[in-house]
Amino acid sequence: MEKNNSKQTKSACPVVGQCGGCTLLDVPYDKQLENKKKYLNKLLGSYCKVDEVIGMKNPFHYRNKVHAVFGMSRKKPVCGIYKAGSHDIIPVNNCLIENEKASAIIKTIAKLCPSFKIRNYDEDTGYGLLRHVLIRVGHNSGEIMVTLVIVSPVFPSKNNFVKALTKEHPEITTIVLNINDRRTSMILGDREQVIFGKGYIVDSLCGKTFKISSKSFYQVNSTQTEVLYNKAMEFAGLTGKEKVLDAYCGTGTIGLIASDKAKEVIGVESNKDAVKDAINNAKHNGVKNARFIAADAGKFMVDASAKGEKFDLVFMDPPRAGSDEAFLSSLEKLAPKKIVYVSCNPETLARDLKHLTKNGYRVIKAVGVDMFSQTEHVETVVLLNNKFAKAKDFVQIGIDAEDYYRIKDAKKGK
Repeated sequence: MEKNNSKQTKSACPVVGQCGGCTLLDVPYDKQLENKKKYLNKLLGSYCKVDEVIGMKNPFHYRNKVHAVFGMSRKKPVCGIYKAGSHDIIPVNNCLIENEKASAIIKTIAKLCPSFKIRNYDEDTGYGLLRHVLIRVGHNSGEIMVTLVIVSPVFPSKNNFVKALTKEHPEITTIVLNINDRRTSMILGDREQVIFGKGYIVDSLCGKTFKISSKSFYQVNSTQTEVLYNKAMEFAGLTGKEKVLDAYCGTGTIGLIASDKAKEVIGVESNKDAVKDAINNAKHNGVKNARFIAADAGKFMVDASAKGEKFDLVFMDPPRAGSDEAFLSSLEKLAPKKIVYVSCNPETLARDLKHLTKNGYRVIKAVGVDMFSQTEHVETVVLLNNKFAKAKDFVQIGIDAEDYYRIKDAKKGK
């Protein structure tokens, strides 16, 4: 995306340009949105009209998941974030996009460590105990989880440490020790020990509640996530009669939100742990018309097509790499009447749309949602329909007859 040269007079962040996070911090927010709109138009404008990027009322302190690295720099303990493309730690005292309560808790942990003789981990020597601190804040519930990533299950005076930390921050609802004793760039290890509270937090999103553990995927900007998912539901235009497939379903967020207005929802995800979370989230919300399957979504769609199974709508929310050709070919074989594509990478989105529009689909509309203000990233929701559906099918899925016949005439070369 092209950067705008319109700068504010002085940066509000002392480490801007060093950490590599807020690359647009010194660009006025209206210009950020304008640039993102131009970027999306450049990539997607040949397919459809792109609506204005939906921005935030307050584009600061929106990250409800905060990660701090605890390490050594020139033999001195340091707490901050990794410099882009390296493992050099940039000390950060007040990040302008991170939740303020989370930042305050991290400062307190750094202050408490010396008195409890807790040493920061040194990546070069392998000595030390504390590697990372992860904090997750429930946007609507206010619940807070602190995860301390350490190299050993032995944590000095852990009970007293918990008392000291929760005395300063009574808003903390749970504290978890995550043990990562491997010399690896992975943040979290496989073993965990709950030392305070229930070991997870619960938050609400679009009228549904979700259980969030240290390893759960949950969007970092809850305010804009509701905007994003509501826009996806608007594009879906569900009437209560549809059979819906939620591909890349993760912990089931989109599928569960869609379940209120669909006849049936099936979520497919290759990550078994995420599927377990999705099943639990469905039970927690009393959702009985959604089921979740641990499987490769592409293979599931091929098998479903071979069995003659039909879906009215497919939601797809792939990772930054987008979808591969095998997945897209499987999707085309399944031939749903509608596809709602939620993308976190406009470039791979444009690549995938090229494939889909050559193989039976037409892009109807697209809109950008600014999930990550002060950065170059932008999320996009796109609606596609099946060119070969019958007129009555288009009416059923909210496409008017005039649009149907325009597509039909285009196919005949009129």
